[in-house]
Amino acid sequence: MMRRYRQQRHRVLQIITKLLIPFILLFALYVQFHGDYGPGGGFQAGVIFAAAFIIHGLIFGVEKTRQVLSPGVVRVMMSIGVFIYALTGVWSMMKGGAYLDYNVFADNPLTGQHWGIFAVELGVGVTVTSVMISLFYSFASSRV
Repeated sequence: MMRRYRQQRHRVLQIITKLLIPFILLFALYVQFHGDYGPGGGFQAGVIFAAAFIIHGLIFGVEKTRQVLSPGVVRVMMSIGVFIYALTGVWSMMKGGAYLDYNVFADNPLTGQHWGIFAVELGVGVTVTSVMISLFYSFASSRV
């Protein structure tokens, strides 16, 4: 039988977490938007972004985190991320290129590559964030 411990209140951890989460989210945005210029991108940014919510869930409890970001919103985010990725490929085909051929997005192929990679990485970031949070919700569930 599983032992359940009563909810403990760690005030110091709660305050530090409240201070750290905005910086974690800001760093995730930096990694997302800097991904085509250096190391980083959608996957890394998605994991970092999800880590902020996972830390929130570990310190404040999963139920409070579900109030901040409900499982329904997380499911919609999964769909939106995949939709952004797929739409980027379909849009390139509609413009006369192959699937995910970014050169057709602008007159200058380099600019087209930049915008195409940005769109795909955004879709990957949103998907990875929502999948990681969904996995956390699933494993942290109190259901037996």
